[in-house]
Amino acid sequence: MAKAPLRIIVLARQDDARVRSTRAELGEFLEAQPQTEVVAAEVDDDGSLEGYEADLVVVLGGDGAILRACRMLGHHQLPIIGVNLGRLGFLADLSPEEFRESFEEIRQRRFTVVEHLMFECSLNRADGASEIHLGLNEVAVLSADSLCMIDVHLTIDDEPVTTYSGDGVLVSTPVGSTAHNLAAGGPILRQDLQAFVITPICPHTLTNRPVVDNASYVYRLSVPDAPEGIKLVIDGQIKLPLGNGDVVEVRKAPVSFKLAKIPGHSYYATLHRKLGWGGQPQYRAR
Repeated sequence: MAKAPLRIIVLARQDDARVRSTRAELGEFLEAQPQTEVVAAEVDDDGSLEGYEADLVVVLGGDGAILRACRMLGHHQLPIIGVNLGRLGFLADLSPEEFRESFEEIRQRRFTVVEHLMFECSLNRADGASEIHLGLNEVAVLSADSLCMIDVHLTIDDEPVTTYSGDGVLVSTPVGSTAHNLAAGGPILRQDLQAFVITPICPHTLTNRPVVDNASYVYRLSVPDAPEGIKLVIDGQIKLPLGNGDVVEVRKAPVSFKLAKIPGHSYYATLHRKLGWGGQPQYRAR
């Protein structure tokens, strides 16, 4: 019995010349493939994909494009495979050439789908207003335009933990551990862990170290006596001002990020390649 056609959504930002060019090339390639149906393509950043049904979402760009795709999918997450047109790319792992070379395996559905932790970030304003954002990488409370050191209070499940003094604090997922968290000196977490890592940014005291804790807890961040200009930044893309009395809550989302992996591509192989984990340099004896 013949398999049903592989239904694909192709996402590409239209304002990037290289992405547009690759989108056109891959569009022609996909149209020529048997048992393959492109059900949507080039959806605007502000659009929603929650009404679409597909077997796979192909995202062209870098990891930032995958973060946008996750928000567009909302609470109807679909398997995502990334075609890397950026620089580092821990999530967008395939080159356009590798995607074409591997497409027969993809069409035959010989890929695995690994589910990863996502979060919901609630911003509860002092005046009673609130808003909720879905995210994949991290929540950051940053000194930003204030250009001064800030004090960030952290509680975990209503238990006061500490106050971080410095340039800010990150709450990252395992997937986000190789993003801002890594640059801030935080640990790399295996992507399928159900945990958050809290990492201070340039802490004023050397006793403040990253903490890894269970994703089932609720993490609350607030900045008493907040100076003007501090920001809440979600996945590096949503940027909101923070004020006195505002409270940020981070909790496990009811949905998961679904990353499609083809044979031969593993997390540690990606780390080895992207981070240059080639071992100690070899020197010739003189």
